[in-house]
Amino acid sequence: MLLRVVFISVFVVITNAGRRAESYVDSHLYAYGGKPVGNHKDQDYYAYPKYQFEYGVRDPHTGDHKMQYEERDGDVVRGYYTLHEPDGTIRTVHYTADKKNGFNARVVREGHAQHPAQQESGHSSKD
Repeated sequence: MLLRVVFISVFVVITNAGRRAESYVDSHLYAYGGKPVGNHKDQDYYAYPKYQFEYGVRDPHTGDHKMQYEERDGDVVRGYYTLHEPDGTIRTVHYTADKKNGFNARVVREGHAQHPAQQESGHSSKD
């Protein structure tokens, strides 16, 4: 039985080896004579990438303070984001990205880190 399955599989592979698989474009976009069906010349397949956005969060209840700004013009992206660290400092990252230089970031930290004093746990190290 296993020999029959192997033989039939090999036969199918050999008989279909010379055929070209019909692509989606061949079967759906083109009609008789190889001409496009419908009006496909008006479709925008590549839109120039250009955008700008900004957002921010300022939640006094949780202490979550952050913001971001970014803009893109073609293959050049520029922006920054800033956030308040738990130690009281503010971290700002300015970044750029382009084809020539890749991704570059400059990190700036403002303020002095303040760590809360440790509390006594109530356990004594003396025995």
